[in-house]
Amino acid sequence: MEEFLTAHFWIAVGQIIMIDILLGGDNAVVIALACRKLPAHQRIKGILWGTAGAIVLRVVLIAFALTLLQIPFLKLVGAALLLWIGVKLLAPHDEDEHANIEGSDKLWAAVKTVIVADLVMSVDNVIAIAGAATGAGGDHQLPLVIFGLLVSIPIIIWGSQLVLKLMDRFPMIITVGGMLLGWIAGTMAHGDPAMKEVLPQTAVWSYGLGVAGAVLVYALGYLSRKRVSTSA
Repeated sequence: MEEFLTAHFWIAVGQIIMIDILLGGDNAVVIALACRKLPAHQRIKGILWGTAGAIVLRVVLIAFALTLLQIPFLKLVGAALLLWIGVKLLAPHDEDEHANIEGSDKLWAAVKTVIVADLVMSVDNVIAIAGAATGAGGDHQLPLVIFGLLVSIPIIIWGSQLVLKLMDRFPMIITVGGMLLGWIAGTMAHGDPAMKEVLPQTAVWSYGLGVAGAVLVYALGYLSRKRVSTSA
């Protein structure tokens, strides 16, 4: 029980919630598109059942990811993917990326669409959340993941529009989120079993690689935006 009262635990919870909000903004769009053709009295059911199914599936995927990240070199691969996800978050977005999501006028067809679409789009969430959980250490990583996701569910369902408006008004929120993913990538790479013989396993090295990852994501994201604005 004492493990759940440590600073590492609550920092990791905060990271998971922020990751799920930043990377889960698409979830609200998917839910709206999949349920838009349902009768009004079934839309709430479609949203709740679809979200519940997607969350359960994501917990299962993250449980596998937490296990796989104990294998040497896989954290390095995960760190590289996180750096890419962080840069992608800061880069300009494609406005038509959800155009292929079809709505349905049948409840369970809409629920299935939400779950399948979330599965396809949840790779970034799974890797980022697993990385944040491993940073907490201890034996409570999966309960930490479940707690963080449960807290973020109402934020995504009912607060997503507010969060998206805040992101539009204060772009710094997205920048901080991208740099957070870079930080997690750096600390994840440092914690890879294969690195224990190569790098000193000290807090200074962990924080140093975390800062390097955050700065790298910011720099690459800045260059990506600059290249797009120059070519426009």
